Amino acid sequence: MRRTDRFGAVLAFAGLLGGGAAVAAAPAEAELVVTGGRIYTAAEGGLAEALAVSGGRIVYVGSAAGARGFVGPKTRVEQLHGAFVVPGLVDAHLHPIDTVDLKVCDLDSRVVSLRQLSAFVSGCLRRFPLAAGKRLLVHQWNYTTGNQPDADYPTLLVALDKASTTRQIQLLGNDAHHGAFNSLALASATNTRGEVVGISRATLHTDFAPYARLIGVDAAGEPNGAVNEDARYAINPRSMMYPELELVMQSPAAIPRRMNSVGITAMTDAMADPAGYEVWDTLDKRGQLTVRTTLAQFYDPARFHRADGSVDYDEMVHRAERVRAKYQGNPLVRADMIKIFADGVLEGNPFAVPPTLPNGAVLSPLLQPMFATDKQGHASVTGYVDTGSELCAGVRSDAARYARETEVVAFSKAHGFHPTQCAISNGQLQHERNVILEYARRMHLAGFNLHIHAIGDRAVRTAVDAIEGARAADGVSSTRDGLAHIQLAHPDDIARIGRDHLYIAYTYAWANTDVDYDMTVLPFLLQVSGNSYGQLHPKGGYYESNAYPVRATRDAGAILAAGSDAPVETRDPRPFVNMSMALLRRHGGQPALNADQTIGIDDVLRAYTINGARWQGIERDAGSLEVGKSADFVVLDRDLLKLAASGHAEGIAGTRVRSTWFMGRRVYAAGR
Repeated sequence: MRRTDRFGAVLAFAGLLGGGAAVAAAPAEAELVVTGGRIYTAAEGGLAEALAVSGGRIVYVGSAAGARGFVGPKTRVEQLHGAFVVPGLVDAHLHPIDTVDLKVCDLDSRVVSLRQLSAFVSGCLRRFPLAAGKRLLVHQWNYTTGNQPDADYPTLLVALDKASTTRQIQLLGNDAHHGAFNSLALASATNTRGEVVGISRATLHTDFAPYARLIGVDAAGEPNGAVNEDARYAINPRSMMYPELELVMQSPAAIPRRMNSVGITAMTDAMADPAGYEVWDTLDKRGQLTVRTTLAQFYDPARFHRADGSVDYDEMVHRAERVRAKYQGNPLVRADMIKIFADGVLEGNPFAVPPTLPNGAVLSPLLQPMFATDKQGHASVTGYVDTGSELCAGVRSDAARYARETEVVAFSKAHGFHPTQCAISNGQLQHERNVILEYARRMHLAGFNLHIHAIGDRAVRTAVDAIEGARAADGVSSTRDGLAHIQLAHPDDIARIGRDHLYIAYTYAWANTDVDYDMTVLPFLLQVSGNSYGQLHPKGGYYESNAYPVRATRDAGAILAAGSDAPVETRDPRPFVNMSMALLRRHGGQPALNADQTIGIDDVLRAYTINGARWQGIERDAGSLEVGKSADFVVLDRDLLKLAASGHAEGIAGTRVRSTWFMGRRVYAAGR
């Protein structure tokens, strides 16, 4: 990969050695001098005591004594009193339009049973009166933890129907990939011809057969309310992004305010749709965009077809080029990145009957666990279906027979598991492999950088294949291509990621152990008995060794970035929680998720600063505190380097921002 000038193109930088100073050609009165602290520059030499700013750009970085030469009668002097300063943070993967706190029905990721969920939704219907024909959207539903059924509330569908049979209800999963609907909403589903046919047992075998793996069913084969990924679009096209765009547009400045409040001054909108461009245009026009924004344009190949059914790559490229041209030359917004989904997510539902399989794409077939609930209400594995048995082979060869409810009931009673658990599945790619590869090739040929969501190890392999194929097609390896998430990667692909010097947007807060979450993933990937930590995390096991392989990808040559993926799990981008978790990979007294994959404080600070800036292509202006760059910096309430060095990395998570500065102007101050 082509390496850009490490320190930018406009530096008059002598180094920060032995307390020395880095200065512009000649000292002159600065507009702003910030002094008396510890400044992490993310540049060679690392630390400084002061910086000076004129015209929104840094003219000096160095010692406090040297900074005094830039103080004149009109200079504003900000005393840090020993505070710690970092460059403006870069969140390389989030969904900023959906991070705004709104007055809506919001579960805020709370852990609730199906009975409690039903009561909460009923309360929302009372608190938020709906106009005729409007659907109640329930935000931040925690789909991995809680949701325990009981005799009166056996499924999501029953829970939501008990809340209302006269108003449509939709649960919005806090990962943007999962969802659930009540019966009235399911009945409103339209097929590809635009006909309202509803999602039912019958239409799951006809109109919605291609989405059958994405729609949960009960033991009788009827929908259980769960509808995930693209299948949700049959009911609500805004299921994954901008579900409350109209409300956000009433106060779009809340987006940069939220970012600045946690120190973010640059970000990637990781799934930018044309419907959202009005937000950025409005903020830019009003002078309220205090965060540099890269739009990773998203076009769904499944929605761009020619009359003959083939994918219309030309139209997607044409639209992307128009948007890129629109923002060409804009100092705050750029649109030279393309978002591609390689797969979905790796969480299944152990409380469903039959258990819902994960849909993330994996190299080895998913296992078919059988679950019970322990005394504490947690899912527990009681055994596994032998999908290689003659019994299961017979079920697969006579699928029509087991579509009949009487046969399902008889089979389940005789064998102790549901016949659909005889299925052999490797999850699924978001699109056919050849579509992902060709789409990546076309966009690369058009000069776009690739930003690929990849969760499972088969998706990661497909994503790397796509990038390597695209680079081979045009001979260009200097593009800023990268992956997001990488929950699981094969060692061979980790080596390829490093060899290709790909950028990786890890959400470090996800790399931990938690029994309830782990039970939605690990029993489908490895043989488990019960639900103990030892069963779920055998030392040296494939998942344990290759889950969120942060250090391994770094050592191989990948470039670490950081992406909160907010509002996934929480609307708060929580950069300091992510930093702490990168160093610890554990929380709440739980064991670490493969501590061998931890990284150091400098690694994660660079991921959140200069590395993120390079991925966005803004390293000439942002990402480090150097002469000639924009004065984007953050004043913190604690010293992250000292906390890490003293063995108190957990304290980093509680860091608060005192002030955020963008282009030399304070855009956030705590308490104001």
